[in-house]
Amino acid sequence: MSNELFKIAEGLHLMSEGVRSLAEQSGCGCCKEMSESVEHTVASEEGHGETEEKQPQTIQVTIEEVREVMANKSQDGKTQQVKALLRKYGAEKLSGVQPEQYKALLSDAKAL
Repeated sequence: MSNELFKIAEGLHLMSEGVRSLAEQSGCGCCKEMSESVEHTVASEEGHGETEEKQPQTIQVTIEEVREVMANKSQDGKTQQVKALLRKYGAEKLSGVQPEQYKALLSDAKAL
């Protein structure tokens, strides 16, 4: 069940990034104010409960998540860059990439 919740959370995160990007492109200026407000709220919440021991969370990235991002990049005309990324991780196909490298590969793919 936690895997499904993670997928939902990741989807919501990606949606919020997209909405924020669109709002920033509109040039309305409201995003900067909202972003500063959120940063302030997060910073003040982080100060509470410092005595509690924080558990490090490892985020598992699935091959499906990586495949989706890389397919979108390829469709955007970045096929050569996608292939170069695969070679960087020692593979000719996504299935040849080691699962422990998915997170880094996903990050690199999003940066294309």
